[in-house]
Amino acid sequence: MAWFKRKDKNIQTDQRKEMPEGVWVKVPKTGETVHRRELEDNLWVDPLSGYHFRIGSDEYFSFLFDKGEFEEIGQDIVPTDPLDFEDRKKYSDRLDEYQEKTGKTDAVRVGIGKMNELDVVITCMDFNFIGGSMGSVVGERIGMAIDHARKNEKPLIIISQSGGARMMESVLSLMQMAKTSAKLAQLEESGVPYISLMTNPTTGGVTASFAMLGDFNIAEPEALIGFAGPRVIRQTIGRDLPEGFQRSEYLLDHGFLDFITPRPQLKGKLTKLIKILLHKYEE
Repeated sequence: MAWFKRKDKNIQTDQRKEMPEGVWVKVPKTGETVHRRELEDNLWVDPLSGYHFRIGSDEYFSFLFDKGEFEEIGQDIVPTDPLDFEDRKKYSDRLDEYQEKTGKTDAVRVGIGKMNELDVVITCMDFNFIGGSMGSVVGERIGMAIDHARKNEKPLIIISQSGGARMMESVLSLMQMAKTSAKLAQLEESGVPYISLMTNPTTGGVTASFAMLGDFNIAEPEALIGFAGPRVIRQTIGRDLPEGFQRSEYLLDHGFLDFITPRPQLKGKLTKLIKILLHKYEE
């Protein structure tokens, strides 16, 4: 059997049966491929290299909440376009596009349920919705999560993945930094635990507000965490940056993080930290 055939001046391989689309996934860190089922079983972490693929609220909620069961709040709050903003396209059209594309109404979801039989409130951002940018709805939903945790004395977990403030909403977006920070101060005064989990990437106004205000600030391995990106900082200061700058490991070494926790160990680590904060932990 011929392996290829010549047609006109172009060489074309014979058609061969390919694996169904998406069955094999390329690992950016190594260039190797891994079976999708193996990735899913390992919570989207490459078993060989430890590379953490970016996942969203659907996946985090599925393994953090017991049996994946939770009650969602805040989903009735949806974004609008108060400034009639337009760049390459209208902001209102962009919202419609991403809502249809992702099946979500904005870049954050709030779930209430149990994690290893502990009552918790988990807020998770979705980077695939306009880069996980923080607009008015994101701030309002996070505020609702904080208020619910405070009033019901349930520990709060916020999972961040964001490119920063949603500039299509201008100052309305920037106001969310002060709003969420003030509400977290009220949560602290009430003695309710708050754990911040930073994933890849956590940048901009999210880092400058609620993401760095946890009783414990933890991160997944090799997550990019910072205010401005490395390229912007390099251009601003005119110097090369240290190797691994703004990655989880660098920040841990320089005192910005308490722990780095691989995703397969995350549920157990969060449970342990919450029990410590609630004075319920026993060796």
